[in-house]
Amino acid sequence: MTRILIIGAGGVGRVVTHKCAQNPEVFTEITLASRTLSKCETIARELDGAIRIASVDADQVQETADLIRKVDCELVINVALPYQDLTIMEACLEAGAHYVDTANYEPRDEARFSYEYQWPYHQRFQEKGLMALLGSGFDPGVTNVFTAYTLKHYLDRIETLDILDCNGGDHGLPFATNFNPEINIREITANGRYWEQGNWIETPPLSVHQPFTFPEVGEKEMYLLYHEEMESLCRHIPDLQRIRFWMTFSEQYLNHLQVLQNVGMTSIEPIRIGKVEIAPIEVLKAVLPDPASLGPLTKGKTVIGTIAKGVKHGVPRRIYVYNVCDHQECYREVHSQAVSYTTGVPAMIGAKLMLTGDWMRPGVWNMEQFDPDPFMEALSQNGLPWQIQELDPHATLDP
Repeated sequence: MTRILIIGAGGVGRVVTHKCAQNPEVFTEITLASRTLSKCETIARELDGAIRIASVDADQVQETADLIRKVDCELVINVALPYQDLTIMEACLEAGAHYVDTANYEPRDEARFSYEYQWPYHQRFQEKGLMALLGSGFDPGVTNVFTAYTLKHYLDRIETLDILDCNGGDHGLPFATNFNPEINIREITANGRYWEQGNWIETPPLSVHQPFTFPEVGEKEMYLLYHEEMESLCRHIPDLQRIRFWMTFSEQYLNHLQVLQNVGMTSIEPIRIGKVEIAPIEVLKAVLPDPASLGPLTKGKTVIGTIAKGVKHGVPRRIYVYNVCDHQECYREVHSQAVSYTTGVPAMIGAKLMLTGDWMRPGVWNMEQFDPDPFMEALSQNGLPWQIQELDPHATLDP
């Protein structure tokens, strides 16, 4: 019997729980925990009570470790907030459980996410015979696996890598984010950053952009951002000369964001209102739609993939690996939109490969450090089929 604990009952937590329940041969007993127990109760009703639920404050190491011991779980899937990664990792070390997350640690008081906080845990996990798998979402996560798969099967070396994230969905609301508003807005309003020839190069927020024609969606304007998978890929992929990350945004979304920035609502610096101190972005998060509520509203598709340029047997090649995911199909299956679906399914797959032994190795690891083949096979079996196009190696990004 394999017991797991899922921490976090938002949109991604809902998907992870549903998908784990669809694989009972691996996940024989599932406990879903959140600070807000009512969210767990809703998901449990969707699954006809097939899971257990619990309340936990994941900011508290001891409380989290006590819950891990209570449910006697072998592995914890962390789909809570990135601020809580380190406390959950500490709890796993104390209680003796493997660990999976979908996004790297970010301090509450600084818009800066980096693996430098989690990589130093490697020796501690190794000494305990435990494994921590970092960034088992889509990007980071599947994009790392796409890169490793391209290097294993299509290129002898990757020279440049571009990661492209397009959400072609429409929820009909004036302004809403498809995942946690606070994390989403902090990510977008930060400086852009890409890696080239061993150096990080910064750009003003959203200042670098270009159109791209995405399969099944069409032409969208995409913007250069900093994203965490670049940090591990430039470390683990040999011969890489440049890596960039791009994400699409509508003009309406950017106009709303600009107004919010202009009036100070995206700031993470606390301000005093009467006797209370609160960051404006926390107020904004409270008034924006809950991303978990967007499932029935969102129509259209996401397209996320990697374009790797390099050489195979001395011949230049350019390989595009991507997934297309339909928002409404996701909602029909797991009551969630495609942004949560594309993050939650890979979290389940990462945990599954650990528990079956395919990816089990004590220590702290990123996705591209493992054999990509079983993960790619599992993607197709669990609702995220992928496609490969060979592009003109001498062309620009637009195929």
